[in-house]
Amino acid sequence: MDIVIQKYGGTSVASAAGQHIMINNVKACIEKNEKPLIVVSAMGRKGDPYATDTLINLYQEIYKGEDIKADQDLLMSCGEVISATLIANRFRAQGLKTKVISGQLLGIVTDDNYGNANVLHVNPSKIREALSDYDLCVVTGFQGVTQDGFITTLGRGGSDATAVLLGEALSVNRVEIYTDVDGVMTADPRMVNRAKVLSEISYEEVYQMAIDGAKVIDSKAIAIAKRAGIDLWVKNTFKDVPGTRIFKETQVLRKAMVTAVTHKNDIVQFRFTIDGKSPMFDKLLDGLAERKISIDLINFLVDEKLFTVSSDQSKDVSDMLETYQIPYKHIANCSKITIIGPGIHGVPGVMRKVVKALNQSQVEILQTSDSYTTISCLIHQESLKKTLETLHDVFELHLTTL
Repeated sequence: MDIVIQKYGGTSVASAAGQHIMINNVKACIEKNEKPLIVVSAMGRKGDPYATDTLINLYQEIYKGEDIKADQDLLMSCGEVISATLIANRFRAQGLKTKVISGQLLGIVTDDNYGNANVLHVNPSKIREALSDYDLCVVTGFQGVTQDGFITTLGRGGSDATAVLLGEALSVNRVEIYTDVDGVMTADPRMVNRAKVLSEISYEEVYQMAIDGAKVIDSKAIAIAKRAGIDLWVKNTFKDVPGTRIFKETQVLRKAMVTAVTHKNDIVQFRFTIDGKSPMFDKLLDGLAERKISIDLINFLVDEKLFTVSSDQSKDVSDMLETYQIPYKHIANCSKITIIGPGIHGVPGVMRKVVKALNQSQVEILQTSDSYTTISCLIHQESLKKTLETLHDVFELHLTTL
């Protein structure tokens, strides 16, 4: 009997309508002689009573510091426990013999990097036993345990990673990710009206989309799926639509040069002048590494240095620059826009097309960078919607075909 893993996000598990659809999906699996394994996120989104962000805010209102991370992970894991136990009871009410699996029984063993733990290994023996004894299992997403048995969490999007990690350990052929959008899209549909669902996309393309701001699926989950050769499906819980299949690059035949345009908000650009051989420059780079500050859009020129950070890390950067007496300028409230596509490499004039289109739309470009499959532009966040719509149109992503 083939195991099928279905992961349901916070909006899917939060409503009676979503839970009813989950029940129908599970029954459909059983009718096809498949064994369903359900992975759930915490219910709802920020502001909802049991959402992860709500629990974090509740905890940090009292005290915020490095030494609370272990306890905070324990608290955050409760959101998934609540979801799993309540959803399991829904299935039991339908006559399905159901087992909840969380914590140590999951078999996901991690290091002690609380808040964003790294997985060391997965032992699915307890889950295998439960799958043989029950109609289905409901599993808590987002959490693991250290080798000493302390609860950890896997970082943003960790429930996606849970689903694919278990898929790899159990040698499944496919993992289905259920959310509140129709699939992986050519742009954020809240920003671009003509954004289109991609029926198929490669691991590489969607991984790049995820790290550059698309939130439909976690980048760690994609990397694991690629490693294991598992097909991922992104589907809308609330609509009967095909969704998006994510699989090997060699199997995806796309005519378009660009696949999608993504964005990240709340970015701060730093610009300063310093000799690259200066001891102060080395100290700055060491300080950034020690504080685990991730810098992006890096341009280290002879007479000028530029990079960006997320807004929540900008104060640390400012403090370091002032400590080392490095004069600097910064621009807050920026967005990073990235066009993604394997057809970009080696094609002349793509950057020119981007710059010309944004100039005509009167969008100021603060910085650019490019790679094998991407071109990124830093802009003022107030121009976000205009920029996304302009680039989506100029590369005719609404006409995307496979």
